[in-house]
Amino acid sequence: MPGAMRDASGKMGFGVLRYSPNPIVCVIDPEHVGLDAKDVTGIPRSCPVVATVDDACRLGADVFLLGIAPPGGLIPADWYREINQAWDEGMSIINGLHDRLAPRFSETGGESDQWVWDIRTEPEGLKPNTGAAAGLAPKRVLFIGTDMAVGKMTAGLELWAEARKQNVKAEFVATGQIGITIMGSGVPLDAIRVDFASGSIEGEMMRYPDADMILVEGQGSLIHPGSSATLPLIRGSMPTHLILCARAGQTHLARNDNIKIPPLREFITMYEDLAEACNTFARPKTVAIALNCGHLNDSEADRATREIEAETGLPTTDPVRHGAARLLEALRMESQ
Repeated sequence: MPGAMRDASGKMGFGVLRYSPNPIVCVIDPEHVGLDAKDVTGIPRSCPVVATVDDACRLGADVFLLGIAPPGGLIPADWYREINQAWDEGMSIINGLHDRLAPRFSETGGESDQWVWDIRTEPEGLKPNTGAAAGLAPKRVLFIGTDMAVGKMTAGLELWAEARKQNVKAEFVATGQIGITIMGSGVPLDAIRVDFASGSIEGEMMRYPDADMILVEGQGSLIHPGSSATLPLIRGSMPTHLILCARAGQTHLARNDNIKIPPLREFITMYEDLAEACNTFARPKTVAIALNCGHLNDSEADRATREIEAETGLPTTDPVRHGAARLLEALRMESQ
């Protein structure tokens, strides 16, 4: 999709550019040919922008990643020409969208080392949730959000990296296609049948009994009418702590301006109340706010974080601009 490097629909590519440990040969975007990806996106990852799949192959690319997340998560019909071309030229494919590509290419053979990774595929052996995560010793940190695409994964990965840097044994549970691509593991929550959704998160949590903290990538928002993933995340992870993610200055849902975002203190209380469920479960504590200030300059971002911190009384930072040290400090000060 031309131009997605300057559009929120390019978030899959942005996440991989910012966090993937794997080398990136180039980005295909006909509107920005000849530029460097870091100059177009602002992400400090240098690679050329090219026009075509042929250009990418000439540079030595051997994996074709669909870096765009269009509304609805389906592959647009006009993408298949480039996808087919990439496969025919011997490239493997990473697909984070709902339409599966493996069946499309399973009968065409391809090279012996060629593969298709359809990330949004339900794993085998899933079970219903039992609440077992509540008995885990590590701090269990769930990232919650005021809206879709406000930086829950980004805040989680920044905190995970900061924790590792400070020798804190932190694990990151990826729950969406971008996080899974970056980490190489996780559960594609929006591809899992509802009866097994919270159980799939519990299964991931139980892999890390010896961690200091388990960071769980959030999805959606309780106030978004199209969000179905938030409750399974709460029940599956049994969080001890929450980190709220919000976009500075946003007052309504991005794709539904009829729905107003409530005051953040009320929003936090709603999440904590739901997680506690009338004293049925332990009540998690919201310890900090990760504020997405990507659309602001430095002085505007500083002012926005100060205002939110004054409004909520919680440590507030833009984890991309200012780092995640304050988020980690807030968690380390909390006893479980």
